[in-house]
Formats: sequence, structure tokens, C-alpha cells
Amino acid sequence: MRWGAPLLALALTLLVSAPLLLALGLEPLATYRIFLLEPLSTANGISEWLLKASPLILIAVGLSVGFRANVWNIGAEGMFTMGAIASVWLGLYVGAGHAWLLPAMLVAGTLAGAAWAAIPAFLKTHANTSEILVSLMLNYVAALILAWLVNGPMQDPDGMNYPQSAPLDAAAMFTPLHAGLRINASLGLTLLIVAAAGVFLARGFIGFQMRVSGDAPAAARYAGFGERRVVWLSLLLSGATAGLAGTMEAAGPLGQLSPSLSPGYGFAAIIVAFVGRLNPWGCVLGGLLLSLLYLGGEAVQMTLNVPAALARGFQGLLLFFLLAADVLILYRVRLRAH
Repeated sequence: MRWGAPLLALALTLLVSAPLLLALGLEPLATYRIFLLEPLSTANGISEWLLKASPLILIAVGLSVGFRANVWNIGAEGMFTMGAIASVWLGLYVGAGHAWLLPAMLVAGTLAGAAWAAIPAFLKTHANTSEILVSLMLNYVAALILAWLVNGPMQDPDGMNYPQSAPLDAAAMFTPLHAGLRINASLGLTLLIVAAAGVFLARGFIGFQMRVSGDAPAAARYAGFGERRVVWLSLLLSGATAGLAGTMEAAGPLGQLSPSLSPGYGFAAIIVAFVGRLNPWGCVLGGLLLSLLYLGGEAVQMTLNVPAALARGFQGLLLFFLLAADVLILYRVRLRAH
């Protein structure tokens, strides 16, 4: 049932959203067809589906590691942004024209995301602050840094005063896998990290420590598993994957920095992690589903002229029903007479 719960949650989401669609003057079945099937009807649609799924999967895998250990990183959006900033800065001002540039950008983005995650990790372990609140607030700090950079020091001098950086050189970007499509080799890198995370959690001793720390904190303390080390590893790993995802987005489909760098990948990845049952391969399925909701929302918006918030409403309903299903799975409901 833990794996059947996402399917149940999806079915309930479709069922409950039907009256809402009717209230908007839309026919539910036709809307669902546009939402769930039309984006996959062309090669370009499939390419965009996989392209949007890749950062969601990558961020969700990193978050899942920490969530299993009861370390709640809500700041992946900011770590994604800082990874993109560091890698684009390197690509524009340090290594332009060098063959090693793209690998160096990937390393820089990974380290930048981890460094941003080190802030809530340090405050959690040394000042007992809430990693939830600190990581969440840092999202807005990162967004303000990005806005300042693209309107100031990193603004494109030939960009007609638009808030964006100069475009990256071809050597600093992933090459598309097929002419006319935007899908690139970053998807393969995401799958490699998913496989590595699966081995780490299932077979690695540190992964075992993190699972025990989340499932049985008292047993973890009795066994001598360091709580501080779990916090640091959880946040640094999730920050690293989010920063890497930011690099892959900036060096892939976008090719530059702009205030609209992320459509909310860092927040949506939380839903992906729980839809995927905090399992790396489950995150692949969750990422594909959420990516489809993104594309479907855009398709419905353009075809039926409905608000863009429709897709976010679907995401919220999906998470709500998934959490509700988990309550029924993990707890037994009893009716008691008074």
C-alpha cells in the first residue's frame, strides 16, 4: 500500500478536481486529456517532459536522503539558485573557451549548493535552530542575490537592459542529444546519481546510519551514531544535488541567468520526494508525474485559457491526498463508543 498510495492519491486528485473544473466551465475528461496526454503526443513534448523531470528528480533524491533521517531541508530552491549563479559566473568570467569548462561548472554548482546548505547545518548543530525555518528563509535571500546580480554586476551589456546575464558560450553548455530538441546529456547524469543514491541508502553504512536516525532516534543514539554528522550529511548532500540541478538547468535549456531561473523546482521536489516514498527510484516516477503536471498546466492554460495556478492546485491536492493516504497506512482508525 505504500506504493499504491501515490496511485490512490492521483485518482482522488482527479476526482476532487472535477467539480472545480466544472465550476470554471471546463469539461473534466477533455481537460484531463489535455493535461495528461497531450504533452506526450509529440517528440518535442516528450523531450520537454524529460527535461523538466530531470531537475525535479535530482533535487528530490537529495532531499529524500535527509528526510529519511528526519532532517527537513525546505531550502532546495535557494540552493538550486546559488548553484546556477556560481556555475554561470565561472562560465562567463573565468573559464570561457576552455575544454574543461563544463565539468568545472558542474563542480562549482555542486559546491555552491552544498555551501548554501552549510548555513542551516551549522546553525542547527551549533545553535539548535530549526533547519526548516532557516533553509526556507534562505530561499528568499538567494532570490534577492540573483535579482541583484542580473540587474547589476552580471547584467548582459547587450541585453537591452533586461534583467539577465550574458549567454553562455557553447563550450559551457550541454549539447542537445537530437537536433531540434532541447533534451541533453544532463538526464544521463541525473540517472547516474539516482543509481548511486540507491546504492548509498540500501548498501552503504552511512546510509544505514541515516535511516536508523530517522526511524529510531533512540536506537541511533544508543549505537553511537553521531546526530551532528547526520544533520551535516543530510543538508550537504541535498544542497549539492540542488546546486548541481541549478547548474544543469543554466547550462542546458536556459543558457544564462534570469529572475525566472526556476519555476519552483525546489518546492515541487518536496512533493516528488514524498510521491516517490523517499526512494531514489521512486523519485524518478514522482519526477515524471510532476513534470507532466507542469507541462499539462501550460497546455491547459494555452488551450483553454485558464489560470496558470491550476497546475499548482493539482500539486497541492496530490500532496494532500498522499499525506492523507499515509495516515491510513501507518495508523489504524478505530471508532470508540463513549
